[in-house]
Amino acid sequence: MKYKAIRGMEDILPEDVQIWRWLEDTARTELEFWGYEEIRTPIIEDTSVFVRSIGETTDIVTKEMYTFKDRKERSLTLRPEGTAPIARAYIEHSLDKRAPKIKRFYYIGPMFRSERPQKGRSRQFHQIGVEVIGTRSVHEDATMIIQVSKLLELFKLKNFTIKLSSLGCRKDKDTFAGKLKKYLENKKNRLCQDCKERMKRNVLRVLDCKKETCIQVMREAPNLLDSLCDTCRPDFDKVKNTLKAMKIKFEEAKNLVRGLDYYTGTVFEITHPTLGGQDAMGAGGRYDNLVKDFGGPDTGAIGYALGIERIIIALKGAKILPKPITIYIATLGDEAVLRGMLYKEHIIPGLGRNKGMKIKVIGDSEGGPLKAQMKRADKNKADITIISGQNEIEKKQVTIKNMKTGEQVTVDEGTLVNTLAEIIRKMGA
Repeated sequence: MKYKAIRGMEDILPEDVQIWRWLEDTARTELEFWGYEEIRTPIIEDTSVFVRSIGETTDIVTKEMYTFKDRKERSLTLRPEGTAPIARAYIEHSLDKRAPKIKRFYYIGPMFRSERPQKGRSRQFHQIGVEVIGTRSVHEDATMIIQVSKLLELFKLKNFTIKLSSLGCRKDKDTFAGKLKKYLENKKNRLCQDCKERMKRNVLRVLDCKKETCIQVMREAPNLLDSLCDTCRPDFDKVKNTLKAMKIKFEEAKNLVRGLDYYTGTVFEITHPTLGGQDAMGAGGRYDNLVKDFGGPDTGAIGYALGIERIIIALKGAKILPKPITIYIATLGDEAVLRGMLYKEHIIPGLGRNKGMKIKVIGDSEGGPLKAQMKRADKNKADITIISGQNEIEKKQVTIKNMKTGEQVTVDEGTLVNTLAEIIRKMGA
């Protein structure tokens, strides 16, 4: 029997892990700079956590969740998104009673949805997400959008679009739902069967449909923003004005409702042209009622999540894939092997730990003629090869070869780290 990974759940091989690590490390550093703390929740939760928060009529709950019974007949679900488990943890551990009042969390990890696998959509996918719980301030909305924009820039992404809207309060959503249902009444025959059912149970979910016939119908639908009340409209204007003042580009989007029922107030989506039809790279919004609906305190909250796989697709499309500099150590003779080990111990702290350079150091363990070792250096895609033989040892020197240009230089051992650092800088790393 030939074993394979489950369709839609992919292995991440060593040659790809570097970009994942770079994204995760960059995110951790940046998010902690903004005051977020990492939180890790289980990948399995009681099914009701997601049904209650995401909404019984959403596609995620009705079609996409991995739900199963355990030995005690409890209904459990692999987490399809990260917000609900964090809201559950916030309440369970009484985090509202701990200082500071406003909690800022971030998470990095896998999510699971039983969708048809395609470009940018896997059944196991990974997200970088943040949640701020404990405030209803619209300034936090603008700050979060500014922060995610800066994070994407650190990922070296360009040409992404931030689409911005507001769902208003629950009363506003109800008002808009009434207008939308009235608009759709005489257009039901043009809707797909799923949307006909959505009209009965939660008409806002019609806006999520990806079928072209339904998309065409929704083009002339009422504008959600026209239903904002006298409190929610000024709040949305404040968010927009702050973003404009901070020179954050965005597009005001009609009827951006997102696919989860817990959203209220500000909502946003981030798209990128390299992703094709499934162009959403991340999304988020305010969910001021979720914590209270879970049985916790009445407190505001907002968050977002970015899809790591989709970010990587965008980076590959733009041909931006940072990778570490690979240094290969070729040695001739037993004494040189020992010398190579010392170099490796010297290079790693000298360049990687102290100077913050992303490097990978490989020592040749097979030995043999220099020609054979240089071939192995090529196969390992070395950027730089350090050569140590009897001549170099006697003179306390080392030879450094730039594998990209073919240039090589022999230097004193004491200048090895500084010389390597200069070569790496010239490579643009």
